[in-house]
Amino acid sequence: MAKQPAGRGDDKRQRAELGESEVKSFALGSEALRPGARLAGLDRIGERLARRLRDVFEPFARVKPKVEAESALTSRFETWRDALPEFTSISLYRLRPMKGGMLIAIQPEYVSRLVDSFYGGTGAVGAVVARKREFTAAEERLLARLTDAITGAVVESWSEIVPLEPMLASRETNSGYASLVRGDESVVVQRFTISGGGPGKTSMDLVFPLTAMRAHEGQLAAKVHAEAGPVDSEFRYRMARALEGVSFPVRSVVARPTLSVSELMSLKPGDVIPITLSPRVPLIVGNRRLAEGTIGEQEGRAAFQIETIGANDRTGGHRN
Repeated sequence: MAKQPAGRGDDKRQRAELGESEVKSFALGSEALRPGARLAGLDRIGERLARRLRDVFEPFARVKPKVEAESALTSRFETWRDALPEFTSISLYRLRPMKGGMLIAIQPEYVSRLVDSFYGGTGAVGAVVARKREFTAAEERLLARLTDAITGAVVESWSEIVPLEPMLASRETNSGYASLVRGDESVVVQRFTISGGGPGKTSMDLVFPLTAMRAHEGQLAAKVHAEAGPVDSEFRYRMARALEGVSFPVRSVVARPTLSVSELMSLKPGDVIPITLSPRVPLIVGNRRLAEGTIGEQEGRAAFQIETIGANDRTGGHRN
């Protein structure tokens, strides 16, 4: 009997005999993924925003906290929403012209501790609010000020990518009512860890529609390549201190006589070259004229007295 070609059933059996794994089921959007190269600049914005958030939280916590930005993640919106506690603080802001807007999610226990710290307390009230289902009037007022300030920091951090106009759309305390996009749509989550001071430690999420981020992926990528590095005040201070010890050669030119080739070739020991001294001579750093002054004497040595600073002519542009 002629041998029949192997069918799909035979292929499947052969793979099983070789120990190859079968196809596994996979729920799209159920995992957290890095946004990838398309959103390469998002983490850079997160780092910049984290520095600004320190100043945002300081007036409420009565101490400058430590704020760290985690790597941005993508997820299905319903996956992120279902992981929230039932009672939480969720604020929706529209950021025109960005599509969809932005959600700010803050843990309610931290809000209560912030209020306690703001009014001079220790901030240790987390155990009491675990059973709460609504915010007090003081907590709502603080939340309004805090989320407005957070949104302002977001707008400032995005200013070099796209100018945004923020507007509060809604506030929710029930995570089931949180709305930004459809549950099966993808979102980008920027999580910030906040620690230090009386209020203790917490995390805060900023959530954007993935489609809104993709609309600006070109500007995000371009900004990453354009930036040379950190530009915060601490970096500038360290750079300035490091540059203080750098040495430069400093020289001066007393005279510039000219000789023909024949005169130059006929020079011999004992010859005298007449020169004319200029009343003002340059002080040259590298190849830049930094200052002008006069030649004198101090403690038995020749000395240079600076009279003017700021002449930036090249050394080739000497003026008599």
